[in-house]
Amino acid sequence: MGKLTSKAVQKLAKESKKGMTGDGQGLYLQITAGGSVSWIYRFKLQGKQRYMGLGSFPETSLAEARERASENRKLVKSGIDPIEVDIAEDQSDEATPTFTSCAARYIMSHRRSWRNAKHARQWVSTLKAYARPVIGSKPVDEVTTQDVQKILSPIWTSKTETAKRVQGRIENVLDYAAAHNYRDPVNPARWRGHLDKLLARPSRVKKVTHHPAMPYEEVAAFMAELQGYTSISSKALQILILTATRTSEVLRSEWPEIDLDNETWTIPADRMKARREHRVPLPQQAVELLSELPRVKGNSYVFPGARYGRPLSNMAMLQLMRGMGYGLDGERGDFVPHGFRSSFRDWTGEVTSYPRDVAEMALAHTIENKVEAAYRRGDLFEKRRAMMQEWADFITVHTSRIPSIHRKF
Repeated sequence: MGKLTSKAVQKLAKESKKGMTGDGQGLYLQITAGGSVSWIYRFKLQGKQRYMGLGSFPETSLAEARERASENRKLVKSGIDPIEVDIAEDQSDEATPTFTSCAARYIMSHRRSWRNAKHARQWVSTLKAYARPVIGSKPVDEVTTQDVQKILSPIWTSKTETAKRVQGRIENVLDYAAAHNYRDPVNPARWRGHLDKLLARPSRVKKVTHHPAMPYEEVAAFMAELQGYTSISSKALQILILTATRTSEVLRSEWPEIDLDNETWTIPADRMKARREHRVPLPQQAVELLSELPRVKGNSYVFPGARYGRPLSNMAMLQLMRGMGYGLDGERGDFVPHGFRSSFRDWTGEVTSYPRDVAEMALAHTIENKVEAAYRRGDLFEKRRAMMQEWADFITVHTSRIPSIHRKF
């Protein structure tokens, strides 16, 4: 059956025949044995089927039900349970909401500013796994430093990165609660000047593990081998190496961002880690490769995936390298796509005389020093253009001059 119409809904309601009639995308008109008529939104979250009431008919019209279902669909896509959000909104008049209720409201009010749905899902999953069992049902004004320690201590040394994120998220939720006068402004989850006196610094607890990077001397041989592949993932990986950009920046690139005439790729701020627009000078080798790529009608992505209107999978380049013998336990090395940024950085520092700032700007790294960041206005574009062309020339030299990398590690 296709979508419902207002007349069809009125007819079904008048007939009062028990059952559920679908409108599509999880929205159903439900008629009970007693004759009551209401709207139901059916969805699946974390593998479980859920049902949510959207209001009775005719108090809630078909158009209103569709609008509510659409909003809930967006929440589910972000990994948020719309039933919990509904409960949180019902409790909005409470003098003091629970931590879970307050967290749901915080996520709802901020999710549109986050870069992608994955970020929202991570917020939900980490708070649900670690904070909820300890403080989920606790009034937000009763959360103490001891509660926060109870959450963080078991994972501070074993899952340091996750623990730091959980701490930051709890701190944000409690700040949100204080801003709404649900609790006092003293935040028991604050790191600076509080928890940093009780817990070891994350950098001291666990050493940062960097992405395995191929030695820059071997990248030319790898590129020569890579050019023997014709897959779209091999083209994407070549662009990633030539431009020293991140995996997501390459895979989600769209043709309107590429200016082949001016040999420039402009990545918008919402796709950058630092949330600032980043101009990438395209070396000649990248321009030639991009010029030869086919354009798929109805798909604006430079590297289109198998699904209509979607980009290449974020695992595509990693899987390609695994097929070539690289990656975790790979016989030719444990190198991964993101590691080529380190290969490039090592090359700039050991082979060239380009200043550190030029290389860091090419990698779109955030300037930690606030004073330095305030004074740096330009993006050193022309200097970076010369540097990126030198890098491209270095890794695409004639194959007769390239040492073999076909060896066991």
